[in-house]
Amino acid sequence: MSLKDKTVVITGASSGIGKALAQEMAKRGANIVLAARQYVTLCEITAELEKAYGVKALAVQADVSKEGDCEALVKQTILTFGKLDVLINNAGLSMRALFKDLDLSVLKNLMDVNFWGTVYCTKYALPEILKTTGSIVAVSSIAGYRGLPGRTGYSSSKFAMNGFMESLRTELLKTGVHVMVACPGFTTSNIRVAALSQDGTAHGETSMEEGKMMTAEEVAQRICDGIEQKKRTLIMTRQGKLAVWVNKLFPAFADKKVFELFTKEKNPLIK
Repeated sequence: MSLKDKTVVITGASSGIGKALAQEMAKRGANIVLAARQYVTLCEITAELEKAYGVKALAVQADVSKEGDCEALVKQTILTFGKLDVLINNAGLSMRALFKDLDLSVLKNLMDVNFWGTVYCTKYALPEILKTTGSIVAVSSIAGYRGLPGRTGYSSSKFAMNGFMESLRTELLKTGVHVMVACPGFTTSNIRVAALSQDGTAHGETSMEEGKMMTAEEVAQRICDGIEQKKRTLIMTRQGKLAVWVNKLFPAFADKKVFELFTKEKNPLIK
């Protein structure tokens, strides 16, 4: 599958992996619809993409936790481009707090964005993607395969996302629609800076050493390659693949190793 002249919708496109995906898609000749809450930032990115790569780009202000915004996003895409080939559900929130200290509104907020945002966008995009036999992609996480301490809401939302996508893939098995779950490793982006604390405010700083992490650009390249090659699942790091298999085969051992890993965070929540 070539991405040239395809119409691609990317949620959470104002920064991080979403912005890198928009740039990588434009390099490959796709027309891009960028969705996020930060409309001015999106407009700046669309202007840059059109100038640099000669593609068409559209900015749409959307909060994916609102069903109406997701419906409007798809409608605007069809009005502008007449078709929809690829939906990338990338918008997401993280968190960092122990469950015993957590205001439950934080967990609900993560489910609304990470899970329901994926469901809403996919629901309204699916009729159009069936017409083009295109792709539906969810940017998930290893936290969707292995629960992480201090991330109960994040892991729950990604487990739910993975289950939804697996069910959807099976339903669409004979339609020609491609369904892919992409699981980056720890990636240098603002997701940890914007991660919600126990009361729902942003932490404002990362809890991990960013220097050895994947870049957003590397993640975007792998996701675009995966779409072109119609991959089923992308687990992008050796550490991630190991975590998935160890958790399946030796779950009690995995508990201990994950605990040890997260005691090494900056200002660890568990000791």
